[in-house]
Amino acid sequence: MPAMKLSERQKKHLRRAAHALKPLLSTGDKGISDAFLQELDSTLEHHELLKIKVRAGDRLQRDQAIDELIGKMRATLVSRVGNIATLYRPRRKNPRIVLPPPG
Repeated sequence: MPAMKLSERQKKHLRRAAHALKPLLSTGDKGISDAFLQELDSTLEHHELLKIKVRAGDRLQRDQAIDELIGKMRATLVSRVGNIATLYRPRRKNPRIVLPPPG
């Protein structure tokens, strides 16, 4: 299942909801491991919307790491500020976050 396409209105709604959130996960010095991906998957399933801190040597590596996470998790990037990325993926069963209509 590919990531959702969100309208700007929906992204704005999610950015507002994520404003007070603290990063729940952080990539370590070893980068993106299988254990990190499993933890991210279960955390996304539980929270739907979360911030992660991506540690990387430079901007290009950070952006590549975020793109890899989005692809592997089938998540949608809501925002990226520095090394903090906000990801959204609705629960498979009974999503809690209700998005406004795309219009």
